[in-house]
Amino acid sequence: MLRHSPASPLLSLPGAVPAEGRDEGVAAHYGDLFREQRALAGGAGFVDLSHRGVVTVTGDDRLSWLHLLLTQHVSDLPAGHATEALILTAHGHVEHAMYLVDDGETVWMHVEPGTQGDLLAYLESMKFFYRVETADRTEDFAVVHLPAGSIADVPAGVAVRETSHGRDLFLPRTELESYAAAHGPAMGILAYEALRVEAHRPRLGFETDHRTIPHELGWIGSAVHLQKGCYRGQETVARVQNLGKPPRRLVFLHLDGSDVLLPPPGTPVRLAADGEEGRQLGFVTTSARHHELGPIALALVKRNVPVDAELLAGNTAAAQEVVVEP
Repeated sequence: MLRHSPASPLLSLPGAVPAEGRDEGVAAHYGDLFREQRALAGGAGFVDLSHRGVVTVTGDDRLSWLHLLLTQHVSDLPAGHATEALILTAHGHVEHAMYLVDDGETVWMHVEPGTQGDLLAYLESMKFFYRVETADRTEDFAVVHLPAGSIADVPAGVAVRETSHGRDLFLPRTELESYAAAHGPAMGILAYEALRVEAHRPRLGFETDHRTIPHELGWIGSAVHLQKGCYRGQETVARVQNLGKPPRRLVFLHLDGSDVLLPPPGTPVRLAADGEEGRQLGFVTTSARHHELGPIALALVKRNVPVDAELLAGNTAAAQEVVVEP
């Protein structure tokens, strides 16, 4: 069951246009998409991600217990070290993606909007006799993203995930408006998403479907540790890694800029040589307008699509860049 977070108070800021779909609850933009992208790329401002779910795990066994459940090696995770991890089905398909950090006493993780309820239910079902406590903290804490290069202050006592893409703050929700006033301007989710697509970073529910395995999206290494012990779905991960290739692969698309509309998620991808009536070889997962690159997209295509093939996303010409090797 999806459990959505409260609508952000920052939607009352001047120029705020509400986002739709999975990102409902925060601003799509504040009046100037490209200005917001350029600011984020330059390390300025912040992104309100308060619609994302926040889950915590406390207790003496928290890291050793999570190590048994997640695809990532976390049993010896140093305090303050950011990582990401997946939970797979028994058949190795991606079910949850978590972005986490341990502050020395608590593991903090943020997840896709509305998925925290199902994640928490699974974690609760796996507690057994371990000394752990899990909690949904979405109503109490808001995720705020500071871009790479930002010199904004982090309030004392706030848990922080620091990565090459920036810092994610687990900010008390009651402090969100005051933080925005002190460290603005706020940037919308569309600017954040355009930079995510540029960086080829997959997102659960966007680049994934019910059949997705981690190899298809380049999650091996960043979210899946190949030398750790058993976890649900590990046999599939090992078999594909050692004996085969994933059936699909993530690609980055440069789209023809003459089209007014972006191809929406789910748009069929075909070989340009076969035209719009050709055999479907994949589909668009996320599309965006980038302040420098123009219209871009991520797509999931069959592994055997030639890496130098010109493609069509719907009726839009698309040149591909390899993200996951065939």
